[in-house]
Amino acid sequence: MKLILFFLSLPLLLSAAERKPEIVTLDAQSEKNLQVETAIAEEGTFAKTITALGRLEAIPENRAVLSSRISGRIIESNLAIGQYVEKDMELVLIESRQPGDPPPSIWLKAQANGTILGVNAVLGSPVEPTDVLCEMAELKEMYAIATLPQHQAAMIEQGTETDIILPLKPDKKLRGTLLKFTSCPCPDPACALGQNLSKRDDDDHKDSNSAGVIFTVKNPDNQLRPGMSAQFVIRLQERKNVMSVPREAMQGDGLSRFVFIRDYELKHAFVRVPVTVGEINADRVEILSGLFPGDEVVTRGAYALSYAGKGNVSLKDALDAAHGHPHNEDGTEMTKEQIAAEKEHVHDHGHETGGKSSTLVILLAVTCGLLFVLLLVAAWLLRKHSNPVPTC
Repeated sequence: MKLILFFLSLPLLLSAAERKPEIVTLDAQSEKNLQVETAIAEEGTFAKTITALGRLEAIPENRAVLSSRISGRIIESNLAIGQYVEKDMELVLIESRQPGDPPPSIWLKAQANGTILGVNAVLGSPVEPTDVLCEMAELKEMYAIATLPQHQAAMIEQGTETDIILPLKPDKKLRGTLLKFTSCPCPDPACALGQNLSKRDDDDHKDSNSAGVIFTVKNPDNQLRPGMSAQFVIRLQERKNVMSVPREAMQGDGLSRFVFIRDYELKHAFVRVPVTVGEINADRVEILSGLFPGDEVVTRGAYALSYAGKGNVSLKDALDAAHGHPHNEDGTEMTKEQIAAEKEHVHDHGHETGGKSSTLVILLAVTCGLLFVLLLVAAWLLRKHSNPVPTC
């Protein structure tokens, strides 16, 4: 039985062995128009990741407000949103309501170092001890709070790191370290920060399957602000010596995955290579088979190449230019007999063209003659039927 199966599968094995790689050959201008970019396939550290959304928040212990102990009005202000202030810096001058000429006044000073996040102080406006004139926070270190399902949050261990991408600053990637989980099954950052939720509606607690995960992130240039949206790529597990390529290089669907690599010999030529993939994270795809270290994989322009067919330059011309000797249309090298036959064909091309033209003229003349004879016969038959011979 095994012998029968072997002979039945032999044609498939032979056809697979004879199958030629698909090559897309372009010229220099076409490659430039496609804006082709490549990356080297190499073995390295591959991280299993999960993605989540969230936002940045100031650390509650680093927040402060400015208020007055006396009633009065504002007669001078040094407040500006985004300004960094140091402790004991004079911020707002309050004129007291006590009588006097002039009335007594007092400077309100910063209680701590920090960046001014909000201002509610206008020159001449009245001030009461219950008013908050400005809010500030030390932002050298901040919280980055990710929201994700609880079953995924359970996979994160203490000390786990995450890459943080801000939509407002897409070119800047931050690195955060896990600090703690939220103490309640609520995805709202206020819950994660331990703020009072007693006045919140029931709708704010309806998603009990989500959890907040708090990471700490550095802000040395003081460019981050509370409330900024963030995208998280959380690293769960890392493996070394794993072959991988950028995600944008991968083409095809789940049934047929392939990439394009730059041909080693031909200029502006790219080979379509089927691959077997493993795990996929936010940036890269694990390659189980199909590539070798050092292969130059197409990243940008790979999608366009998948619809480029065989390109705009024939494989024969590309190989002839690269190797300096003639090839067949399928890319194989021509034998001496084929080269001799090609030269003879080129030498006799003019005579063959003339001979074919003469044969065509003769054929057309004979056809016209036959048509003329048939026309005469048809006319005679019609005349005979239209004038029947009288009978006695």
